[in-house]
Amino acid sequence: MFGVSVGFSLFLTWQQYNTARQVAKNEAVAVGSGVQDQAISYTRSVVEEEWPSMRQGQESPRAKTRLVELRRSVQDFQPRTDAQSDLYSASLAELDELEANRELRLLAVNEGIPYIVWIVLVIGGVLTVAFTYLFGIEPAWLHAVAVAGLALMVSLVLHVIGVLDYPFNSGVQVQPDAFEQVLSAIRGGEP
Repeated sequence: MFGVSVGFSLFLTWQQYNTARQVAKNEAVAVGSGVQDQAISYTRSVVEEEWPSMRQGQESPRAKTRLVELRRSVQDFQPRTDAQSDLYSASLAELDELEANRELRLLAVNEGIPYIVWIVLVIGGVLTVAFTYLFGIEPAWLHAVAVAGLALMVSLVLHVIGVLDYPFNSGVQVQPDAFEQVLSAIRGGEP
């Protein structure tokens, strides 16, 4: 039962980590097709301010302000031709996607496995290791090695679940690489 719980938790945290990476990438891609100056400003704010703030579980007010300015600049555009109207509609759609991905990214900053699941995982791990004492292996040193190996494996799996549980402020962090690539592409590759 513990193995199923651990496997399920590991699967969920790994999926959450991958989702956080994909959301950050999608948000960065949506920036690339926006109004250039505001897009650069927003992207810089995300990379330089918001990413470090997310390690403390917070967002950057400046990045949020830059996103509002970006939306305003897109909405202020008055299309005069059908082509401009199509571009305007596409820009608004991209902006909606950008905002949705930002919200999902910020949600992933503070959302993790509920404490009750952690209680089940830890108690299950302790009971699993304790259960091995019901079976004796001769010689005693071999039994001690088997118990230590199981305890180590349970500890490592719980540690991995804990590290992947918060993808923006743990040991294995989602990096702002996609934003940096978009910023570089917008600026034409200049540093």
